[in-house]
Order: sequence, then C-alpha cells, then structure tokens
Amino acid sequence: MTAHDQATHEVNGNLFPLRFTAHNFTVFVYNTLSCRVIYDRYDYTRLYEDERAPPPPSMDYREKWPLNGHVGIRNFPPPVEVSWTSLDGMTHHASVDLAALFHGERVRYSVSEEEIAAGHFPQGVVSDPLIILEVNNRTLSVFMKAAIPTRGLQIPGNRFSDFRDDVIPVWTHTY
Repeated sequence: MTAHDQATHEVNGNLFPLRFTAHNFTVFVYNTLSCRVIYDRYDYTRLYEDERAPPPPSMDYREKWPLNGHVGIRNFPPPVEVSWTSLDGMTHHASVDLAALFHGERVRYSVSEEEIAAGHFPQGVVSDPLIILEVNNRTLSVFMKAAIPTRGLQIPGNRFSDFRDDVIPVWTHTY
C-alpha cells in the first residue's frame, strides 16, 4: 500500500492525513568530540567534523531551532550516515532510515485538524517540512518541524502568528 492509497478524509476544505513529497533537512550537534553526518550525498558537518561540539545553548534550545535547512530533498534518499565520538571517547556509527521513520510520508504536527486554517491543504500536501537530526553525546534524535497555518492567532494581537511550527519528536536512540 502506498501513502496515497491510505484512507483520507476532509475537514474545513483540507484533506487529511497531511503528507509531504519533499523535505528540508538540517543537523544540530552537541556534546561530541567529533561528528560527521552525510545525507543525500551532502556532508552536513564538513566544516567542523573534527571539532568538539559544545552543549546545547539553553534548556529550551529546540524551541529556538529555525525552520530552515538544506531544501527540496525528494522523499527519500538512502539513510543518513552518522559517525561520531561521544564525550566518553567512544566512537559510534549509525544509519538512520528516514523512509522507515516517515512511512506513509505523513507530516507530524500538534495542531488539531479543526484548528488548521480552512482550505490551505485541499490536496493534503504540505510544502517541504523540516526534518532535524540531533546528535547529542550518545543519543541520536529525529524531529519534524512544519509550518501549519491556524484559524486563529497564536499570539493575540500579533497578525504574523497565524501558524504553529512546533518541534515534534519522531525517534530517539541512545548508543
């Protein structure tokens, strides 16, 4: 069964579940002695792969991640290849299969279907959500961040707050 064969339904002119056919990708590295991340033939860490990565800058650091990255990657190239050295000096390697994690190409978000602005997704396709890989010492995590327009303002009085772009956890593994 392909993603497009699965059952769908409509709410306020939007077709659910929301899906994506391409995505953006970025990497954040913390608490490592070295790290190398390759995805879609691109080395995301080539400028600092042999440098010690500092700890996250604050307790709420994930909330401050931007909504940008390497853009327009068609779903899905081969797995992300990650090689790193954790703070204890242990070397690790992992292949992270995003196709398996995002089976069905479903967008992850926290807005209820009824609160999504009417008519924005008549075909149920969201434009290029951001997939984030975080390397933090011995732990790899994958998140999704997608701009989802909302029916109401998220910050009263701020006309530019008519969307949510929450960081949604998808997968984590500690080595």
